[in-house]
Amino acid sequence: MNKKIMVLFVLAGAFLLEAPRTMAQAATPASTASAKSQQASEQDIQLLRQDIRSKKKQLIAANLDLTDVEATKFWPVYDQFTADLMKINDQKYALLKQYAENWGTITDAQALDYIQRSLAIDEQIVQLRIKYVPIVNKVLPGKKTATFFQLERRISMMIDIQLASQIPLVQEQK
Repeated sequence: MNKKIMVLFVLAGAFLLEAPRTMAQAATPASTASAKSQQASEQDIQLLRQDIRSKKKQLIAANLDLTDVEATKFWPVYDQFTADLMKINDQKYALLKQYAENWGTITDAQALDYIQRSLAIDEQIVQLRIKYVPIVNKVLPGKKTATFFQLERRISMMIDIQLASQIPLVQEQK
């Protein structure tokens, strides 16, 4: 991986560092934040997610060598893929928010439910990628299709690593 790609990945991942903290702060029972400030936090998180999507698109554009004809065909497919992925990521965000809200009182049953739902979300993402491989391949040749999915997956993994590093393990609750 060249330096340009690595720097861009790190920058994209850095944008995620604040989201879990914001969720945790908003979910802390001792927090005296008003509903208005919690709403602002929700708006901040939505803006952050939008910014991440924009950075992700920039990373893909910078690293996927497309001709003008390919770009004209690819970007609408990419935008649809992103819209479909966003729906799944909304579920992931809701699950993370619920986890943060219940932190400190999570039962064994809730912990199992959390992990089952998390894995189901992961499976939805895999199925979405499988669905889109032939769709992307209709507008891009095989190597560029593979490169797109490699880039998309790498960026997603970097984001997931950033998120995971900020989320405490369930057994750490006292």
